[in-house]
Amino acid sequence: MQKCFLGALLLAVSGCSMIPAYQSPELPVASTLGDRYLRELPQAAGSGQTRDVSELGWAEVFTDPVLQDLIETALANNRDLRETALNVEAYQAQYRIQKSKLLPTVSGEGDGSKLRTLYNSSHVTSESYSLQVGVTSYELDLFGRIRSLSNEALEQYLAMEESRKTAALSLVSEVARAYLSWLSDRELLHISQDTERVEQESYALVKQRVDGGVATELELAQARSSLEAVRANLAMYRRQVAQDYHYLNLLTGTSLSEKVLPEQGMLREFQPLAAMPQSLSSEVLLQRPDIMAAEHELKGANASIGAARAAFFPTVSLTASAGVSSDDLSGLFESGSGAWMFAPSISVPIFTAGRLSAELDVAKIEKEIYVARYERAIQTAFREVSDALVAVDTYRDQLQAQQANLEATEHYFQQARSRYEEGVDSFLTLLDAQRSLYSSKQSFLTMKLAQLENQVNLYKVLGGGWH
Repeated sequence: MQKCFLGALLLAVSGCSMIPAYQSPELPVASTLGDRYLRELPQAAGSGQTRDVSELGWAEVFTDPVLQDLIETALANNRDLRETALNVEAYQAQYRIQKSKLLPTVSGEGDGSKLRTLYNSSHVTSESYSLQVGVTSYELDLFGRIRSLSNEALEQYLAMEESRKTAALSLVSEVARAYLSWLSDRELLHISQDTERVEQESYALVKQRVDGGVATELELAQARSSLEAVRANLAMYRRQVAQDYHYLNLLTGTSLSEKVLPEQGMLREFQPLAAMPQSLSSEVLLQRPDIMAAEHELKGANASIGAARAAFFPTVSLTASAGVSSDDLSGLFESGSGAWMFAPSISVPIFTAGRLSAELDVAKIEKEIYVARYERAIQTAFREVSDALVAVDTYRDQLQAQQANLEATEHYFQQARSRYEEGVDSFLTLLDAQRSLYSSKQSFLTMKLAQLENQVNLYKVLGGGWH
């Protein structure tokens, strides 16, 4: 019996597989990513050798110490990321459960009884003891059905692990964007405060000129209108700074002390990213965790076809046990008290009304669905990277033009104020200059924020290391 069972076990473990040979789909995109924009990506620091973007940890890219502390806190405390990590552990446990079915479950059982009866006015005592070890309904995986299901569970677990990396990468990028938004809104708040002082001075100057009969009430009303508009923006930026702070608290999963955030520091001087690799090809997309997750899902669907194919073939199950029994506990392990049982069974699908064929068709169709999802994920990634590379070029040119506009507007304001104080130009000219300067400062910071956010986004869409 022992030899038969061991032989059956070896046969089950070495059973054939009906999983189709897996071939990764060809890239449905061009072989290179935005060639004419690559020249704008700075060479990686060092000897000039390029590194895979996925090898760059976030701490190598986001070099600002405050931002690094925020990211580290978020990775340790963010609740959404914690939930994703727990889902990974759950999928890993499901894989272990499925994998365990490749080997038999051995169980042991022991029982004993003692019965006392009255027979012919006398008491008769009988005892019975038994101990057995056995395997119940162990399916021999002759055609790879269980192994196919195990492979499918493994790929699902690996896909979830890549999804966790995607979530971590998204969290790192989102913390960086939130911090940049906080810096931007705080600087806009300071600009509005400075502008309010200038508008207040202008209003006082116009009022003085009105009292002196030099200016009109219309000019005073215009000065008051401009002052109140700035005050409205001032309230808005106070709100946005507070909301940015609250969002950082949410992302980091903790209540940040205001001492954590810098009291000084301006967005225009902020350099959040280290140098990125210069040369890129479409192959870099395959390193993105969301693309890798999509391919693992595709491999899992491919494995499910093997399980659906194996269902057409007979299922062989084994039930076996060996044990000892005795009327006396002390004689339980004496010779002659042993017993064994070996009961193989076979189940052959004869008529299923097309169910097995339909299940195989479903498995094949689901694989094609995952192929389409995989290709769409690559095409989406290609578009995201291409857009980010285009933006590297255009944001730089746009920011340079905005900087020149700001300098020209500052000169315009200084000239307009001097000429108004000298009585050469009207207050309308000064008012226009003040509004233009305020608007130009806002536009410059908005553009600077967009440029920095694009750099963060470029790191994310290239699948930069989340670790």
